Amino acid sequence: MKIIADENIPFVREAFAGFGDVLTVPGRKITPGMVRSADILLVRSVTKADRNLLKNSRLKFVATATTGTDHIDLDYLRREGIGFSNAAGSNANSVAEYVFAALFDLALRFGWTLSDKTLGVIGVGHIGSKVAARARSLGMAVLENDPPLKRETGDPRFLPLKEVLLNADILTWHVPLTFGGIDKTFHLMDAKKLACLKSGSVLINTSRGPVVDNAALKEKLKKAGLQPVVLDVWENEPHIDSELLSLVTIGTPHTAGYSFDAKVNGTRMIYDAVCKFLGREPAWRPEKLVPPPAVPELIIRAGEKRDEEIIQNIIQKVYAIREDDRRLRKITALPEAERGAYFDALRRDYPVRREFSNTRIKLENGRDSVVKKLWALGFRVSA
Repeated sequence: MKIIADENIPFVREAFAGFGDVLTVPGRKITPGMVRSADILLVRSVTKADRNLLKNSRLKFVATATTGTDHIDLDYLRREGIGFSNAAGSNANSVAEYVFAALFDLALRFGWTLSDKTLGVIGVGHIGSKVAARARSLGMAVLENDPPLKRETGDPRFLPLKEVLLNADILTWHVPLTFGGIDKTFHLMDAKKLACLKSGSVLINTSRGPVVDNAALKEKLKKAGLQPVVLDVWENEPHIDSELLSLVTIGTPHTAGYSFDAKVNGTRMIYDAVCKFLGREPAWRPEKLVPPPAVPELIIRAGEKRDEEIIQNIIQKVYAIREDDRRLRKITALPEAERGAYFDALRRDYPVRREFSNTRIKLENGRDSVVKKLWALGFRVSA
């Protein structure tokens, strides 16, 4: 059996070697010629697995080590009888932690108290539901929008998008990218909807770049002055708009879901899916291969500092979101022809980032409110 795999899927050789020959390739360089003789194809979001790539192949199974599937032609796979699986929810913790790393960074910078803010969550699936739950545990009011879930459940907590846009102080998107139908999300946030936002609203997009009309957002920021905007995803990746990057508060290279835990979880999930498809018992497990956390424990003397300051100090020791921002901004100094490769390199060579649950916090003189918030964010806490 021959397997073609994106080289940036962690431990892909170790996991799949028992199935046959594993050829690892940069995701953007997987070609129809490579795929033609393969039985299994393992990709990430940078590989467009459509008819052009897959036709005239003998593929039996395609898997993506990502939650999103907008890069996969699911209709073609169904027509050709090719099995498929994604890693739904594999990076949910990672993205949620990114959102709150950004929020605590902004809270400290602008002097906010997060419990005074209303968070609008657009898309309440694997990731959005985690973000909403943690926000509530932090004392934030939460407004949720998810039309498919509203139709399915009838739950009144799912509000119309316009109502959320008009009333939320902070908006965060966690929707799939879809190009048609009643739940189309391509340019869900266009110029008209951007004009509906409360003055000074905070925008966070970690879903897919085209969910927000980047040109419209850029014009809004240029005309209305800077407001807090956090973008992890961009239209036309890896060839992002450097002018838009210069206008946002935090910009990162599509790495919100790139905790090492999330990436390894994605490998495990697609491995299990291939085992199920082939009728095999799973034998590979990654636990012994995962490196120990760089920050297993922190001793924090809380003192009289504000909750936001204490928590931001802890978060940035575990995940310094500003470092991701700093590295991406170097792209503007490069010749235009080199920027796409640099963006991809930032993703390929992303440093190991472990999730909050791998760090124990010993909090000295800490208020109960701080302890509660740290637990809500996923840290392990002891007094």
